[in-house]
Amino acid sequence: MLESAVVSPVGVAIEPPQPGEYAPYYERYISLVAGTDVLAALDQQRRRTVLLLSGRSDADGDFRYAPGKWSAKEVIGHVCDTERIFAYRALRVARGDATPIEGFEQDDYVRNGPFAGRALGDLIEDYIAVRRATLALLRNLDEAAWMRRGIANKNEVSVRALAYIIAGHELHHRRILEEKYFGAQR
Repeated sequence: MLESAVVSPVGVAIEPPQPGEYAPYYERYISLVAGTDVLAALDQQRRRTVLLLSGRSDADGDFRYAPGKWSAKEVIGHVCDTERIFAYRALRVARGDATPIEGFEQDDYVRNGPFAGRALGDLIEDYIAVRRATLALLRNLDEAAWMRRGIANKNEVSVRALAYIIAGHELHHRRILEEKYFGAQR
């Protein structure tokens, strides 16, 4: 077992996914995840994201850095919705469900989400709950489950790739929040 590899509660080393375990589009997220401990990265991200969002006002949450861009609240809602969908995909694939999983249109989810009318604090609580649920799912997978592959949005994907995609997607959007939303308000 590699010393730097993530070890699940069942003692299984989890290596980062290899090309072929995910659609090339997702490399943009997977490449953002440093190291090989995706579970620790997900837990650490939760703390950093909550720290970034805590103490901000609802006006901060309503901020858009440019016309037509999502508000900060919508970005947070998008991160939560996407994580739920990818964790659901991981669950289905981990359990050996061979039924192809359809894609989703992120803009429709944001457009139809009630994010603008919610308090920023409520969205933070939602984010915490979603991340805890994701970690509970992933921490309890066995070695075989991590390596299973299924079809999602017409592409083959492994469970371990989905975990890294979740981590990289959140990191991508947290960086945008830091740079374009909250950095712009200083």
